[in-house]
Amino acid sequence: MRGDRLRTLVGMLLAGGLVLPFLPLAVWSVAHGWRYPDLLPQDWTGKAWTYALSDSAGVLHSFALTSFIALATTVLAALIGVPAGRALGLYRFRGKGLVTLLLLAPAILPGLAVVFGLHAILLRAGLTGTVTGVILAHLIPVLPYITLVMAAVFARFDTDFEDQARSLGASPLQTFRYVTLPAILPGLLTGALFAFLVSWSQYLLTLAIGGGRVQTLPLVLYGFAASGRNDVTGAIALLYILPGVVILIVSARLITGRGAALAGGLRP
Repeated sequence: MRGDRLRTLVGMLLAGGLVLPFLPLAVWSVAHGWRYPDLLPQDWTGKAWTYALSDSAGVLHSFALTSFIALATTVLAALIGVPAGRALGLYRFRGKGLVTLLLLAPAILPGLAVVFGLHAILLRAGLTGTVTGVILAHLIPVLPYITLVMAAVFARFDTDFEDQARSLGASPLQTFRYVTLPAILPGLLTGALFAFLVSWSQYLLTLAIGGGRVQTLPLVLYGFAASGRNDVTGAIALLYILPGVVILIVSARLITGRGAALAGGLRP
């Protein structure tokens, strides 16, 4: 009984610690001026939300564009990361350590060095200032996450299930759809979650490769913050964190629920 109360208390403290930094943003988004030493604003208004959600602000367009870029980056990273993770997780080959090191290079190298190197390559390809160029640039920091997650998943994957399916006449596509995919789906969802959030939050890469033409939500948010519009900044910041919170909750439920079911369903 005491253990349950302690876990509940710890959970409430953790939840409060996570929510607390967002409370000032919520207050700013409905405040008409909030100055020290006032504990709360003297006047409340919804003008910041009205402006942020209007067509003239461009926030909704940037929200949709950021979602598209993050989703496209996630899909491309999954198409590359799943077979790459399978190779790293199941097989031993010469140069495996070097491949792993190269995958980790974007996280090890200074961010500016990666940005300038990518900019030079994409500039010669004529992809700077385009959505396609931004998506390709986002693959660099995103791909290591999903590949390494899938490598860990495949390291515990039993290929005997695939052999049994093929021996019963299943085609390679059927084997992947009905055997491999259900087994790796929890890990794939985890990797996709990280991939989406990493792409969603990219600022420096988008600014450098997009050249200011590709206005994603982080760029719009920084622009309003730099201009001193704290009320609009608070509203945009809440919109900015919304997809991450929703995806985190939904993915956590899917992973925990489906992972347990798959573990029982694939047990010989």
